[in-house]
Amino acid sequence: MGERQIRSVFAEGHRRKFLVVVDETPEVESALAFAANRVRRSGGSVALLYVIEPPEFQDWLGVKEVYLEEQQTKAKAVFRLFRRKLKTYGCEDAQAEDVIREGKKPEQILKHIQEDQDIAVLVLGASTDPKGPGPLVSSLAEGKLAGSFPVPITIVPGNLTPEEIDGIA
Repeated sequence: MGERQIRSVFAEGHRRKFLVVVDETPEVESALAFAANRVRRSGGSVALLYVIEPPEFQDWLGVKEVYLEEQQTKAKAVFRLFRRKLKTYGCEDAQAEDVIREGKKPEQILKHIQEDQDIAVLVLGASTDPKGPGPLVSSLAEGKLAGSFPVPITIVPGNLTPEEIDGIA
């Protein structure tokens, strides 16, 4: 591994972003509430990242195109929903950015963080499932990237109430 670069988020005039990976899992709510409260209290903005994972059936181009269109539509609906939720947490639309990427989630999250130097923290929600915190949290926090990730990863327990999250954020 080569020499690490200092992220431009530390430079004067940069506005730090809290990156939240959004999907339709319940644990996203905790991550979103935490990020919104941090933005409200400390400034910055929220970046919402939706990753379209590759379909299993990549052989048929027409089917893949339809799949990607459907996923784009779903992503936009998820963004609308979470923008409304951000408002309930005191974050305005101007403080949120929507990003859609295609590929494997862990790889796309890392690529996006590397490309957007204003991202200061990745915020993830942990599942309350007894099987574990969820595949994304496990792959990022326990995987080979954990010790060398370019920004801190905040993992918000999924069992916290919005009031508890507000108190700790």
